[in-house]
Amino acid sequence: MSDDPKGSAPAPASPVPRPSAARRDEGKSGKPRAKSPRRRSREAALQGLYEWLVGGSDAGVIDAHMRELEFYAGCDTAHFDALLHGCINEAADLDGLLARHVDRPTKDLSPVEHGILLLGAYELKHCIDVPYKVAINEAVELAKSYGGTDGHRYVNGVLDKLAIDLRQVEVQAARAARGDQRR
Repeated sequence: MSDDPKGSAPAPASPVPRPSAARRDEGKSGKPRAKSPRRRSREAALQGLYEWLVGGSDAGVIDAHMRELEFYAGCDTAHFDALLHGCINEAADLDGLLARHVDRPTKDLSPVEHGILLLGAYELKHCIDVPYKVAINEAVELAKSYGGTDGHRYVNGVLDKLAIDLRQVEVQAARAARGDQRR
């Protein structure tokens, strides 16, 4: 018999930890900012990748599950589809790109940071309409909200190095514009 006085089952656990209590999406007024459709699609894709990395579920099942969740409303569905399915389909290739810049095998990373790095790597490689700085910043923001204490620093360092590999011309142009010639 359940200790719950209403007799209902406990709510299922969220696949990815909820954002920290110190809200990252608050404006200067302290009121929550509306999340962009792209930000929502990245969060949904991260949750789907987490489910895939931890449970090994089928991509189609994960996709259907994510679309049923309340937070999915307002997502950029095309971007969500590209991220979730692209990361799953190209996971080995993306892990190979990341392997040059991580300090341990990607399978040994936390599933949250691994998922964020997969998303960032996919965007850097395939989403040329997203400036490299935006792709990195969005991944860092996901890591701040969902990752470990200093996970955002790790994500930033890895993706910054990967951007040089994947978007060398764009990175060099940005650095030249600000007078920074380091490699």
